[in-house]
Amino acid sequence: MKKHNFSPGPCILPASVMAKAAEAVVEYNGIGLSLIEMSHRSKEFVEIMESARNLVLEHLGLSNKGYQVLFLQGGASMEFLMVAYNLLQNKAAYLNTGTWSTKAIKEAKMFGELVEVASSKDQNFNYIPANFEVPADVDYFHITSNNTIFGTQLQEIPNTTVPLVCDMSSDIFSRQMDFSKFDLIYAGAQKNMGPAGTTLVVVKEDILGKVDRQIPSMLDYNVHIGKDSMFNTPPVFAVYVSLLTLQWLKDLGGISEIEKINNAKADLLYGEIDRNPLFKGFVANPADRSKMNATFNLAENANKGLFDQLWNEAGINGLNGHRSVGGYRASMYNALSLDSVQVLVDVMKEFEQKS
Repeated sequence: MKKHNFSPGPCILPASVMAKAAEAVVEYNGIGLSLIEMSHRSKEFVEIMESARNLVLEHLGLSNKGYQVLFLQGGASMEFLMVAYNLLQNKAAYLNTGTWSTKAIKEAKMFGELVEVASSKDQNFNYIPANFEVPADVDYFHITSNNTIFGTQLQEIPNTTVPLVCDMSSDIFSRQMDFSKFDLIYAGAQKNMGPAGTTLVVVKEDILGKVDRQIPSMLDYNVHIGKDSMFNTPPVFAVYVSLLTLQWLKDLGGISEIEKINNAKADLLYGEIDRNPLFKGFVANPADRSKMNATFNLAENANKGLFDQLWNEAGINGLNGHRSVGGYRASMYNALSLDSVQVLVDVMKEFEQKS
């Protein structure tokens, strides 16, 4: 039986995507070769790469607006370093909303002065800071749009006059926004786009080439742009599955349609968390709650053993919370169905009845 996969990553993928990917591993489009054994210089893979890059821009509404799309490696963790290497000349500003922004700050400090405009660390990152100011003299301002570990999400894009950089690893393609407000977006594929192994970077070309340091080739965005994301051998399988997922999203109706589904899933689960006296949401302000990662705990003296037994028997996977938060975390990425969320809600109601 296929489980209801609430894992925070690697993520659940659409069944149709999994089927097409499995077929391509055996043989790609009748060419007599597997996807993972054909040359990345072949016309077949060049078409895959170009299609994926173009679909990214189409979904984000950034076609013909001066942006380049890269499929790189090293995950968001590599981007913590690459962003600073390519953009930080003197000083940068960061909003600290969790573990990943903390790590991004650590890497960037090696290249220049860092201004932490605000932080929610004082309450274990269970809220999104408000009313902060971004200095006008920084090279860029970095935010993390969604926080998988703590379950918070920025619901509005901060206004700033400096280049805006966003780690969008866990909510890319999940909701509509004006993506042209961002000068650089990066996202590990394994949350909402595909399997682990590739990292999406969408960068406005005119922000590059302004630092005076020498950048190693593998860390230079301009080098990767010049080689169409194939400066080195790309992760062909991860790029192909990302393309399939982007095509699935387009067939579904695009970001506007998946946002409606994601809102329905989040409303259903948070509604039960707030209604059921045996549960308590981790995020203090409902307005700061993530629609991708719902974090919650059991009420005091609730029977953890019984709840764990019930959700495991229901075929639910990946519900345990991160060790820094405890409790539970339900990750509701694009491919997770509303039906799976309903199964979890039913388990929570059953737990209430049996306690």
